[in-house]
Amino acid sequence: MKSPQPLYGRRNASTVIGSTPDRFSYSPGSSYSEASTVRKTAKNTAAVVARSVAGVFVACFTPPETTSSKSFVDSREFKTTTTRLSDASRTNSTRSRGSSLGVYANSYNSTHSGEPGNVQFTMEEIYKATRNFSPSFKIGQGGFGTVYKGRLDDGNVVAIKRAKKSLYDKHLGVEFQSEIRTLAQVEHLNLVKFYGYLEYRDERIVIVEYVPNGTLREHLDCVHGNILDLAARLDIAIDVAHAITYLHMYTDHPIIHRDIKSSNILLTENFRAKVTDFGFARLAADTDSGATHVSTQVKGTAGYLDPEYLRTYQLTEKSDVYSFGVLLVELVSGRRPIEPRRELKERITAKWAMNKFTDGDPISTLDPKLEQTDANNLALEKVLELALQCLAPRRQNRPSMRRCAEILWSIRKDYRELSASDIRLLPSYSQRSASIKEK
Repeated sequence: MKSPQPLYGRRNASTVIGSTPDRFSYSPGSSYSEASTVRKTAKNTAAVVARSVAGVFVACFTPPETTSSKSFVDSREFKTTTTRLSDASRTNSTRSRGSSLGVYANSYNSTHSGEPGNVQFTMEEIYKATRNFSPSFKIGQGGFGTVYKGRLDDGNVVAIKRAKKSLYDKHLGVEFQSEIRTLAQVEHLNLVKFYGYLEYRDERIVIVEYVPNGTLREHLDCVHGNILDLAARLDIAIDVAHAITYLHMYTDHPIIHRDIKSSNILLTENFRAKVTDFGFARLAADTDSGATHVSTQVKGTAGYLDPEYLRTYQLTEKSDVYSFGVLLVELVSGRRPIEPRRELKERITAKWAMNKFTDGDPISTLDPKLEQTDANNLALEKVLELALQCLAPRRQNRPSMRRCAEILWSIRKDYRELSASDIRLLPSYSQRSASIKEK
């Protein structure tokens, strides 16, 4: 099996649209709120400063929310439209990350610093970078709006996310806020970098890192003409596990992504994965106060949704673990989470794959584009075993994302050793030719 060759150039916009089942949000009723079931009556001052990095944007482009529904600090704590955390604030935060904590609002005259999260933009620059939002620069479409590729005056290529002009769409506004707030406080090799935000008149713009090699789903579908071998798929799984582990364990307050899926994983030229789209992201429950979950309306993508979350409206980090389990099945099988054109017992891919695995027939789930080598077969079985744990019906029985990463490291190590052994055991071309002649 040949290793996939890096591809360059613009992503095919048509392949992005509708590449996975539509995202949706479902509200169970007024008795459920976006608030955690248990909240502290007095918040730690340092934590408030660290987590309110983007609270200033709340008043900019959405109607005020009720106190109980706010996931982050009240924007009234900041009185200016352009704010930067002081060095003292960063020092007081137990796990702040410096350069990713800049806050930028609607300035029409500003300069670039070049660092992720520390760039201010003008609408004039955005128009110039996208040629007035030319359709030829369009690289994707999301629930909130359109994504364009743009080249800045300094030569940097970025992805420019332009929100729909639905000024009265409160849900859209909340989703847009969530992405800004999450991007502004995270920085990790396997997460897309956040460069800045701009609000000008009826325009709401987010500028993030441009990742040039398309989405994971596109590569599983061979849209770019190459096949991802299993080695690359294991690397991608580990990258995603690292990104989610970071969100769950190493941010100022644990963050739940809520929309882990193959079309939200971008690939670099070297096939390293970067998780994107934080529109559904939420702060996790405040465990210091004794909370075990967040009660919230259901949001996510069909096929990836945690059934326990769907049934109880109780959100925890383990909901991301469930989605990651679906992603693991998708990686080794090549199939989408929902395959409506297949026979009934194969339509829900994760269920079908788990049935095959427990029946002792994991090989039949391997992507037909991959070879059935000893290394591939062993890795397949181990990945499906991990997926089975992630897809446990009860969240208490699912591993943490950190544990998933550790298991995947072990699987990759064994895979590489067995692959090297397979290569050494292969007869040379001359040996094979001599054997054929003898017959």
